[in-house]
Amino acid sequence: MKFLVIALSTIPPPLYKSHLSSPRLLVPMSTDFLRSPTNILKAIFFNPPKTPKIQALAMAACIHTSRAENSRTSSLSCDPNGSQIDDRVCNYIKYCRPNFSDLVSCVPNSENHSKSIRIPEDLGSFDPVENQDDLWVRMKNEARSDILQEPILSNFYVNSILAHDSLESALANHLSVKLSNSGTLPSGTLFDLFLGVIAEDKEIIRAVKDDLRAVKERDPACISYVHCFLNFKGFLACQAHRVAHSLWSNGRKILALLIQNRVSEVFAVDIHPGAEIGRGILLDHATGVVIGETAVIGNNVSILHNVTLGGTGKASGDRHPKLGDGVLIGAGTCVLGNVRIGDGAKIGAGSVVLKEVPARTTAVGNPARLVGGKENPIRLDKMPSLTMDHTSHISEWSDYVI
Repeated sequence: MKFLVIALSTIPPPLYKSHLSSPRLLVPMSTDFLRSPTNILKAIFFNPPKTPKIQALAMAACIHTSRAENSRTSSLSCDPNGSQIDDRVCNYIKYCRPNFSDLVSCVPNSENHSKSIRIPEDLGSFDPVENQDDLWVRMKNEARSDILQEPILSNFYVNSILAHDSLESALANHLSVKLSNSGTLPSGTLFDLFLGVIAEDKEIIRAVKDDLRAVKERDPACISYVHCFLNFKGFLACQAHRVAHSLWSNGRKILALLIQNRVSEVFAVDIHPGAEIGRGILLDHATGVVIGETAVIGNNVSILHNVTLGGTGKASGDRHPKLGDGVLIGAGTCVLGNVRIGDGAKIGAGSVVLKEVPARTTAVGNPARLVGGKENPIRLDKMPSLTMDHTSHISEWSDYVI
């Protein structure tokens, strides 16, 4: 029996070195097995061996196995004296080869394409979601479904999601890859650091799950939990801050500030590690968000891009805003100084807030004014951070019409 050897060098070393003696995955090389790439996909992604903790470590490979060419030697052969099956392995390992009818297609999504792609009913490792709160099971199922839709992303999804046995491990790995700096700040070092902090501080992973739900529920652009986890930089910046804040709180300030700097460089989000941030946070778009050292943000808060929670000058001490639960901050807003934004308050886009905003009121403008007036402001009957309603009652604040 011959085997196809698939290299695992793209997997971060901490993920396989303790489980496998060699970073390789062996796939049977029988002609019947290789003729159908569906068999390969299932073997790699959906029926992993039970013994190793790492479920799947190889990219999808589709092999051309036409019998008609068994007697011909390729001019590109890596070993002209070797067997033809070895030659085909050398030259035809691809993510996919759409010019053969029995291989997985790379045709972009279209109406016909989407109809032809179905999740096979016999894939038992599509785990049943018995508990609606089990986000990790949902994310793994979403990753498998995405691989079937876009096989070209299989290696990315395996490395980021399916190679891990927990949400903690996947998060530590993804952040370490994003924030690493080749040569000076290797991903392996960051992975060990992040995983250690997350494992020690159980509140972090609980907050991560609440943040995932917040983004999925409030942002219509979020198509899945795994999409948020892998691609939303506001979410990733917030989770990196949680690690940095834990380090800061335990006296490891130099390391916490280093993480803050890397998050600022990579995600364009600058959150001081001393800032306290609650759970269920949505940083929508997130570019240009700045949060100062003594700022405090409550639970279920939604903040859009280019928001500053800053100080008023060079004064030290407690000098940054305090946001209550359920607050919504519109894009381009500056809240300056040690001022309180009450629970369920809403700040309109482009506002400059220098004074306290009462609970369940709306402040708009530069300088910000309360909608309805200071003496009798209009009270909101719904939590603005959950409804994401940026425009209600604006007509009562201004008669400006385009």
